[in-house]
Amino acid sequence: MKRKTKLIHGGISEDPATGAVSFPIYQVSTYKQEGVGGHKGFEYSRTGNPTRNALEELIKDLEGGTAGFAFGSGMAAMTAVMLLFNSGDHVILTDDVYGGSYRVMTKVLNRLGIDSTFVDTTNLENIKSEIRPNTKAIHLETPTNPLLKITDIEAVGKLAKEHNLLTIVDNTFSTPYWQNPIELGADIVLHSATKYLGGHSDVVAGLAVVNSERLAEELHFIQNSTGGILGPQDSWLLIRGMRTLGIRLEEMENNTAAIVGFLQGHSSIKKVFYPGLETHPNHELAKRQARGFGGMVSFDVGSAENADKLLSKVKYFTLAESLGAVESLISVPARMTHASIPAERRAELGITDGLVRISVGLEDVEDLIEDLTQALE
Repeated sequence: MKRKTKLIHGGISEDPATGAVSFPIYQVSTYKQEGVGGHKGFEYSRTGNPTRNALEELIKDLEGGTAGFAFGSGMAAMTAVMLLFNSGDHVILTDDVYGGSYRVMTKVLNRLGIDSTFVDTTNLENIKSEIRPNTKAIHLETPTNPLLKITDIEAVGKLAKEHNLLTIVDNTFSTPYWQNPIELGADIVLHSATKYLGGHSDVVAGLAVVNSERLAEELHFIQNSTGGILGPQDSWLLIRGMRTLGIRLEEMENNTAAIVGFLQGHSSIKKVFYPGLETHPNHELAKRQARGFGGMVSFDVGSAENADKLLSKVKYFTLAESLGAVESLISVPARMTHASIPAERRAELGITDGLVRISVGLEDVEDLIEDLTQALE
């Protein structure tokens, strides 16, 4: 089954009870049992709900895993995965990581004794040097947020297996349409499904996919025990959004290529960050590892003052958190998505006060370029 077909016919694409081609919203908390333990596959909706199950089967098929899990947010999904580890365990993470991921590791999970180290995972030697006897996993974000660095998933996966570690990949920016980490050796894939998978700024959700029955059993136990599940209404919205993922991403990629070309030629732009550029240090890896470069672009306008001027003038780029929706969004990571990262840490990473991040949407690209033109001038 090809990728676009799988988006529509993967998982449980129709209701077996009625033949409905849009899987129904089972807005229900509990289920009648014929006898004690004699249920029809569902007993309580925290443990399992038919609509959520349809979504979990879909993301499992799209990522090529053993089982999928749906959570109330991307951070809920990441937290559940990190709860696979115990007090005293250590996890290595990509340094240029989403601010919320940095925050949960350094401000919440550290209270439970789960230690973390952040390194530039684009260099395998950096990872090797941080592996300890108590290291249990390597968590990758690739492409990274917001500097769009690319890590070699296959190489890290091989290194992890040599040391009996799990490889976890946040696949939010690429989605399973462009990149499949499990095929490259990852054990667990994470998504903030709020972004490209939902695609319409109308649902907050997180997804996880695992590559083994053992991990599936352990993660389901955590999901059921801690209860950070996705509700049936939001599960249905996500299924609906994912059906158009392919055509949305292809059009966004076309728009992005034109915008990147414009930004490169503009005198007000100090630097453009985009893996589709031949000048990007990880360009060849990005071409080999994924089928597309994505719709996220970051560029430096030199100062916070210049960034604020730009934000005050744009008309079609909406100043907002999040990304991956049909409308184009714009943000300043240092003061928005990555504000939870200490200033000195941001400076080390290169997340400057003049760094602007855009999520390219589905508007006419000529309108988007005209908007950036007038705002920059």
